[in-house]
Amino acid sequence: MEKKPKEPQTPLTGFASINEDLVQNILKRTPATSFASAACVSKSWNDNCNQILSKPKLASAFSLNPDPKVALQEVVSKVLSEPIRPQFAIANVIESGVEYLSETLNLLAAKLGSKTPIIVSCTNGIIGRDAVTGEHKEVMLEDFWVDAASNNSGFGMLLTVGYLPGLKVEAFPLLRPRKAGPVAMIDNFVMDIKNYSASVSGSASPALIIMFGGEEADLKPVMEKLDHAMSRETIIAGGMRSQFLYRRGTEARNVNGSSTKYFTDAVALIFARDEDKPSGEGKIQFHSAISSGVSAIGPRYKAVSVKETQSETGLTTWLAARREGEQEILGGQMIIDSIESEILLLLSHGLLVNRGDGEHLLVSGDGIGSGDYFHFYHSDPKAALSACSNVSTYFRNLKLDWRSCQLHAGGVGSKEVVGGLVFSCWGRGQSFFGHSNVDSSPFLDNFPGIPMAGIFGCGEVGRGFTMLNADDHEDQEEKTSCCCLHVYSTIYVLVSYTPAPLKH
Repeated sequence: MEKKPKEPQTPLTGFASINEDLVQNILKRTPATSFASAACVSKSWNDNCNQILSKPKLASAFSLNPDPKVALQEVVSKVLSEPIRPQFAIANVIESGVEYLSETLNLLAAKLGSKTPIIVSCTNGIIGRDAVTGEHKEVMLEDFWVDAASNNSGFGMLLTVGYLPGLKVEAFPLLRPRKAGPVAMIDNFVMDIKNYSASVSGSASPALIIMFGGEEADLKPVMEKLDHAMSRETIIAGGMRSQFLYRRGTEARNVNGSSTKYFTDAVALIFARDEDKPSGEGKIQFHSAISSGVSAIGPRYKAVSVKETQSETGLTTWLAARREGEQEILGGQMIIDSIESEILLLLSHGLLVNRGDGEHLLVSGDGIGSGDYFHFYHSDPKAALSACSNVSTYFRNLKLDWRSCQLHAGGVGSKEVVGGLVFSCWGRGQSFFGHSNVDSSPFLDNFPGIPMAGIFGCGEVGRGFTMLNADDHEDQEEKTSCCCLHVYSTIYVLVSYTPAPLKH
């Protein structure tokens, strides 16, 4: 029987002739809207698109355009200029009202999907890359006041969108009943976080919590309960005293920070490990550090008598004290005068010093008792600069450890840096240090080019960090034992990803 001659194969032309790696390189540079269309071209392209979307990504950009609508359009266009599967979004706005926050929240929900948890907050400054020029900057509200020639009346917007495989993300509010006085539902808040994390990961403690506190909210009792309830591995970072709105991924409506029954004192974005993640997914890890910008001033004191009072602005503590090793009880004004510092004073217990009189020292908040020892602290640019250098060294050593492990493993399981988050005090920045981008330097020096987003706010939330600038062991003990609320500090969260081992 004669064999039939083989039919000549039609040569591959156009996109059909491109190999898979090249297709992926082209697709991952495609804007998000075009990318969605490309996924419908063929099964092969759909597989490639899913593979691209399964990789971790943090996209961030800011705009200083004085027109809020144009600014929003610029940051959205930049963040969505490459494919990303939005898992969460945070928008930070310099100087804005609740009306604009609501408009921003609505537009982002339409662009990113109704199931994406979103937080929009006001801030005193932003850190990141310009959506138009790509230049990295630290921008403070005061920069607009100094630059009188600028057409910008003081508006800026930072948008951060992320996808972290192996994690699930949701937003949870801290509610306060309108008719129940000043007490927030802290136990419910903590239980909501624990229940969500347990349902997702099997553990009641999530990997990361990002918090934003309201303008009048007292986060000290909140952080005390969270600190007690969460494992040591849980990192908490964020800012205090700001206006914010949020949208949960499980809700089909916006939440405007309050309702007819409740005020919203804070909102937390919860990152919990997914115990049902696919076997081929790698592992996201968070690495944290804090740079303190305060140093101890004067001798140590012992509280002799303590009295707490409640007012509309919160708890106030009146205390009398004596120097350690001495018997004379000092009046509050005498203590302040002896320190000889006009800079804001801080008690080591995390309390702000308001003033002193002939008998007492008046501080905001509570938490110090009779017989407790305390130091005063003041803002110190030299200490902050040294702390930033120590944080940079910490990240550099972390990077060297990763490279060493990679070499020993023959390149298998090498870590990838996904991006970084920064939460800094509005009292820092260029006016504090004398030159720009100091607070960004630990990331810029060690991981140049990575997506990075940050804010300057009125107080920092930080838990799960090691202070890297203590002068001695005693000072280190005192700082790590105080509350999880900070001032004049910068908190860093680095996100890394270890791919799953290849199957043979």
